[in-house]
Amino acid sequence: MSDAVQVSARVSAVHDDIVTIRLLKDEDGNFYPIIKNEVVLVCPQRTNSEFQEKLQAEVLRVRYGEADVQVFENTRGVAVGDAVEQTGEMLSVALGPGLLGQVYDGLQNPLELIAGQQGFFLPRGYAVDGIDAQQHWSFQPKVKIGSTVRAGDLLGTVQEGRFEHRILAPFNLRGQAEVSWVQEGSFTVTTPVVRLSDEAGREREVTMQQSWPVRIPVNRDLLREGYSERLFPDKPLQTSIRLIDTFFPVARGGTACIPGPFGAGKTVLQSLISRYSDVDIVVIVACGERAGEVVETITEFPNTPDPRGGTLMDRTVIICNTSSMPVAAREASIYTGITISEYYRQMGYNVLLIADSTSRWAQAMRETSGRLEEIPGEEAFPAYLESSIRALYERAGVVKTNDGREGSLTLIGTVSPAGGNFEEPVTQATLRTVKTFLGLSADRAYKRAYPAVDPLISWSRYLDQLSPWFEKELEPGWTERVHGLLKLLKQGESVQQMMEVTGEEGVTLDDYLTWQKANCLDQVYLQQDAFDPVDVSTPLARQQVLLTLLLKCLRELPPLADKAAAREYFVTLTGLMKNLNYSRMDSPDYRHYLQEIEALRGGKRSAA
Repeated sequence: MSDAVQVSARVSAVHDDIVTIRLLKDEDGNFYPIIKNEVVLVCPQRTNSEFQEKLQAEVLRVRYGEADVQVFENTRGVAVGDAVEQTGEMLSVALGPGLLGQVYDGLQNPLELIAGQQGFFLPRGYAVDGIDAQQHWSFQPKVKIGSTVRAGDLLGTVQEGRFEHRILAPFNLRGQAEVSWVQEGSFTVTTPVVRLSDEAGREREVTMQQSWPVRIPVNRDLLREGYSERLFPDKPLQTSIRLIDTFFPVARGGTACIPGPFGAGKTVLQSLISRYSDVDIVVIVACGERAGEVVETITEFPNTPDPRGGTLMDRTVIICNTSSMPVAAREASIYTGITISEYYRQMGYNVLLIADSTSRWAQAMRETSGRLEEIPGEEAFPAYLESSIRALYERAGVVKTNDGREGSLTLIGTVSPAGGNFEEPVTQATLRTVKTFLGLSADRAYKRAYPAVDPLISWSRYLDQLSPWFEKELEPGWTERVHGLLKLLKQGESVQQMMEVTGEEGVTLDDYLTWQKANCLDQVYLQQDAFDPVDVSTPLARQQVLLTLLLKCLRELPPLADKAAAREYFVTLTGLMKNLNYSRMDSPDYRHYLQEIEALRGGKRSAA
């Protein structure tokens, strides 16, 4: 933010974190101009702070001579008549090298740095640069004097950990510009490294850091001018979780939601997805969650080994706003996270953004809308709830960058419906937006069937959309086979409900075999042990081998005279297949269990 010293308004009313300000007039008798989403600084005078607090606030509504702003801090001590300064900027984040490995709040304040300076109780109105302005980075230019560049073109690179951080021309650059000066060496992010001269002859110094408004997509102008291009997602995000990759795939650059009640395993599932998915960068937004869960995430990620080497935190950015933090900052945290994600996508990286949870974000919008006395919608959520959710998820996608690279942003949002009610407005609006729904079930979690995604209510529109990829990379008929197994699970559930009324004696042998097959598929393939070093992650190639073997066992049964024989067969088969899941593919144990399974299938007969 620029240092603003001009007092252009005064506080006229305070309602929790919503403050009404009355604009002052300039020398000509006109009100100072103000725009929606501009950031202003409220300066409370009646405090005992050692420094002048300047509370960031965002303009929500502008009326003649006054405006309503939401303050991102506690408004205790703010009173009528307090000075308000304008910054002339929208709510923005700093983009540049040094983001990876950081833990920010919703306004991109580095929490670890503030804790080191001020202690663990963060002072109000205390702001720190989002990117360390003292750290030096070795800049390697990729342009020469006289080169012509456009917005988003590559200017140079620096090494950020294991990643090549691409320094791009400012995203708000208009038209073409010529490089009039460039330097190579070790510099801070605020040191000019390139000087550009536009078509009008105006010169502009470019540093390795640029600022961008969080509510505007990073690539908006690049797509509009045709410098970059949105592509149709045509590859799956390989999470190594069998239930997701096989039955309910998420496209790389796609959208998904994970709604579920408390205790259904959302945190563990999103941790596994972020750890084992085939993406380069992970951004975690802990939006309004309990402080205990946020602390667990912050402490575990730096110590969690990354399958690619190092720790998971080396390629992760965490944005956290707990339920005890101000509501307005909670609402901003989602946009901060997605803007950082778009920045790395524009470099050509595959980015995964996990928003936990969008319910808390929507509740923050509800509180703000109520204080603004807007007309409420269903359950008092704002009438624009669905359009806001759609606008958020639409920022995901696959992009072809200026230099032909492909970058993707996959957005997975968790939803925490009260009482596990999937009919509430946030869940329903999200389901109408995303293309994969992974519904967590309290019953499956109670039975210790993890991941507790209920296959009977979950769905994925990407299964058919990505069918050409599966048919080419795995085998022909893959999608049809998966649809057949989903049908088997539903048939097994129908038999299960019948048996709960009549018992095993009330169903035929064929129906009993259908139930046993569905139960075996569930226990062997859908369930996965997150604490086993082998079963925790199943590559897609191994999933193909396992599913093919399991299908043979289910379709070609040995002679089974009665239900007792069927029960014994499937109990033995399930145990062997689980042991197979726990064995590495190149190990003697794996070969041993394969032989036992083949022996069990001896004397097989065809079973339709």
